[in-house]
Amino acid sequence: MTCCLCPFLVCLCFIQRCYGASHHVPTKVPSKNQTKLANGETEVHHRPKRGWIWNQFFVLEEHIGPDAQYVGKLHSNSDKGDGSVRYILSGEGAGTIFIIDEVTGDIHATKSLDRERKAHYVLHAQALDRNTEEALEPKSEFIIKVQDINDNAPKFPDGPFEATVPEMSEVGTSVLQVTATDSDDPTYGNSAKIVYSILQGQPYFSVDPKTGIIRTALPNMDREAREHYTVVIQAKDMAGQVGGLSGSTTINITLTDVNDNPPKFPQKNYQVLVLESAEVGTPVGKLKANDDDLGTNADIKYTIINSEGANMFSIATNRDTKEGIVSLKKPLNYERKKTYTLHIEGLNTHADPRFTYLGPFKDTATLKISVGDVDEAPVFSMDYYILDVYENSPSGTEVGTVTARDPDGDNKPVRYELDGKEEEESYFRIDAKSGVIRTTQPLDREDTPWHNITVVASEVGRYPVIQTVRAVDKDDFANGQRFSFALPSQLPVNPNFTLKDNEDSTASIIARRRRFSHLTQELYELPIVVWDGGEPSLTGTSTLTLRVCPCQRHGRIRMCQGEAFLSSAGLSTGALIAILLCIIILLAIVVLFITLRRSKKEPLIISEEDIRENVVTYDDEGGGEEDTEAFDIVALRNPAAAEELKFRRDIRPEARSQCGFAHGQRSPSVELDEVDVHKFIKQRLVEADMDASMPPYDSLQTYAYEGQGSPAGTISPLDSLGVQSEQEYNYLDDWGPEFQKLAELYGEAESDVTT
Repeated sequence: MTCCLCPFLVCLCFIQRCYGASHHVPTKVPSKNQTKLANGETEVHHRPKRGWIWNQFFVLEEHIGPDAQYVGKLHSNSDKGDGSVRYILSGEGAGTIFIIDEVTGDIHATKSLDRERKAHYVLHAQALDRNTEEALEPKSEFIIKVQDINDNAPKFPDGPFEATVPEMSEVGTSVLQVTATDSDDPTYGNSAKIVYSILQGQPYFSVDPKTGIIRTALPNMDREAREHYTVVIQAKDMAGQVGGLSGSTTINITLTDVNDNPPKFPQKNYQVLVLESAEVGTPVGKLKANDDDLGTNADIKYTIINSEGANMFSIATNRDTKEGIVSLKKPLNYERKKTYTLHIEGLNTHADPRFTYLGPFKDTATLKISVGDVDEAPVFSMDYYILDVYENSPSGTEVGTVTARDPDGDNKPVRYELDGKEEEESYFRIDAKSGVIRTTQPLDREDTPWHNITVVASEVGRYPVIQTVRAVDKDDFANGQRFSFALPSQLPVNPNFTLKDNEDSTASIIARRRRFSHLTQELYELPIVVWDGGEPSLTGTSTLTLRVCPCQRHGRIRMCQGEAFLSSAGLSTGALIAILLCIIILLAIVVLFITLRRSKKEPLIISEEDIRENVVTYDDEGGGEEDTEAFDIVALRNPAAAEELKFRRDIRPEARSQCGFAHGQRSPSVELDEVDVHKFIKQRLVEADMDASMPPYDSLQTYAYEGQGSPAGTISPLDSLGVQSEQEYNYLDDWGPEFQKLAELYGEAESDVTT
């Protein structure tokens, strides 16, 4: 770029100097003209002085050439070219950045300039007479402007960016506008003309090349499928042309939620068991519809839409868990109705009309509530009774009858008794079966005109006492210890067990149900509150753990402690049986394996083919020279080979006269000249391979043959079988007893040969 602009500046300065333009070269207009008259005199015409006429000088920034950069030229009309005019320069950068030739007026920049640091310099020029130092021109101000080149890349000063856009937005929805800045001169060329493009984020988003506005490029982008996107935007100067500088930034775009997902119950049918003793307002069950949306878009309102369920139950939404809590609205009665069916609807409360085409934003499920039977107490026919009796009536006079019945389906018999806490118990008695109340003594109206008595009705056989509890207190009471018992009042009624204070510092634990199953639930916990009779009264709470044990016939307990131990370990009876069976099977396998190992007899020699792979060790010590018997090698051979005696090639053969060859004949082994040696050795190799009586296969057999025609004769022992040796061994007898055996052997050999 510098090489292209410099000639332009030089040409510009040249044209201005030629035509006297007012851009670079200052000119001085004469302040007086002289006219020569006819008589030879000179007439002087006076007119006002014209000052310097200046415009801007230009210098290219970032000049890196070896020479100083030419800026422009100062010139005065008073300058005749004889060097009498001296040009001086003052102002910003004069003498340090800009220098001037005092004679020619040429201005040069000695340093590389940066337009982004300083865009222009204000200087002053003056022309002086070199001899007198008088000003030929008044001081004039001019500007040197630094001309821009593309040396700065676009930047995003605020990046990276975070942006959001609603999911399911239409194509072209504006997300964010990013703006890049370029420090280059926007008024000169294309150095600061920026074009935007997208490097990452397609095909989901696009960017306007001129404005930098990011827009959605795909329809129906679903947050539930993908929520976060990363977009990289590039800004390039030079209008995006090749060679332009560029910068980039990152925009993290998050899709915000809209209500585009209807609620869905994970299952269509639910079941729950509620005891008929449950109190009104008690939560009896809960269910939840799932909604993939967030915040208020996932808010659900639950409603019971059928009258059968709405009359007996109510449902409310838990704002935190988004669950529908079903509560009891009216008391339940197992004998009247055993099941209820509730149709529950879950509806979005903030539906978006733009997405109605996706279907109704609600869902339904069915909740079946089964009412559990509880052994209820008998119910009297009247809330209270008013009975009359004459005073002074004899003891046993009937006062009246109270009636109670068992509301349960089995309608058990009822047993009546008077409340022992009241003093009136001493005046009256009640028949336990019929409920007839009678006097126990004559009554006096003037003494007590009214008697209030309380009758307790209970089912026959109901509430069997299963445990009696007592309390201990370390305090010392003057009248003895006195304790009272009760169940915690803040807890709901226990449907399984109740407590009866016996008023003797003991309490009875009574079962409220007829049947318990240890398979359904084995352990029950019953909190008990006990307080003493001191001042002030002190209370304590303990938890009684009740275990359900399997029973045999006639109520006899079967293995309760063992069952409890096993249950605490978390193992059922079936699991224990399976474990024991596995242990027994493993033990049987081990015993069988050991038995087979002991009964198995392995032979010393498995087969004839494996005879060479078996090593037989004999730990026998030889007898030295005195041992006249050689070791019998037959023990190392196969017994089957002993049946047939074969010709051995590893020992010296015996000489035969009658059965063998005649004295003048040669053995076949000697007549090697008549057969081929190769065939001979091959034949011996075959015999050695097939001979089972041979020594171990590692033995080496050597056959030597020299041929015939040698002047020295053969030295091979092959043909020496029938030839008597000329060597005498009689001298061995003189060597002493150590060589006696050797002498006998050679003597026997000579005798055999002679024979």
